[in-house]
Amino acid sequence: MCYGRCARCIGHSLVGLAILCIVANILLYFPNGETKYASENHLSRFVWFFSGIVGGGLLMLLPAFVFIGLEEDDCCGCCGHENCGKRCAMLSSVLAALIGIAGSGYCVIVAALGLAEGPRCIDSLGQWNYTFASTEGQYLLNTSTWSQCVEPRHIVEWNVSLFSILLALGGIEFILCLIQVINGIFGGICGYCCSRQQQYDC
Repeated sequence: MCYGRCARCIGHSLVGLAILCIVANILLYFPNGETKYASENHLSRFVWFFSGIVGGGLLMLLPAFVFIGLEEDDCCGCCGHENCGKRCAMLSSVLAALIGIAGSGYCVIVAALGLAEGPRCIDSLGQWNYTFASTEGQYLLNTSTWSQCVEPRHIVEWNVSLFSILLALGGIEFILCLIQVINGIFGGICGYCCSRQQQYDC
């Protein structure tokens, strides 16, 4: 198997996932397309943790570009061995993958906490609070209680959908980075690629 090609495929996948995480996180700031809730600080506290923008987004782009660049590595080698430099590059990609694991892990944890606590909204008494905070996430299974949030309209569906997307995307990113840790170790120890002729774009 070609370890460099595998790393490049993972890198391209991570770029797409990172962009989706950033978009999902940005949408959390605009329930129903309105900006007033963000300007008045009436959003869930976990929206302000930037889990999709920083964790699943920007921090994921670093390892993604490292992985993409591995297959184009033109290192001349060392100690008389042509593939030595490329093997070192594969091993160093493990460090980039660990950064990705940290970023995606952060995204998953914050998204899970955001889902468990629920949105900040106006309840039936006209007060801004975390209506579902005491349910420990059980409100997710009882959609009939979602109407307790009067404003913003459909804020529960908005938060649940977007935090769930961030949770799923972060989980996929975590798995891909974990795969690259294994791929990088095997690529560094066993050899960069079986043959230069087998290196093609994904």
